[in-house]
Amino acid sequence: MDSETQKLAAVRTQFVSRVSQPVLCKLLDKLLEDRVITEDEMEVISITAHRAEKARMLIDTVRRKGSEASSALISALCEEDPCISTELKLM
Repeated sequence: MDSETQKLAAVRTQFVSRVSQPVLCKLLDKLLEDRVITEDEMEVISITAHRAEKARMLIDTVRRKGSEASSALISALCEEDPCISTELKLM
């Protein structure tokens, strides 16, 4: 595992428990726009009922795609929620 993917793996539990629904929606939009996730992946994650499950699916989907995708999620999270990014030591 590369360093960006490892960073996400290390903060997975905290990300899942802390990230808000509005931030998750913004992350999905940004990652779709940047072609990190596909429309199908976004749709599957979006229709998931529980916020924590959405967060889990998002971080796992991105981690499986490797370093570039992981880096994109970290950047988007830093932009959308600097507070959580700092708490998770991603900034």
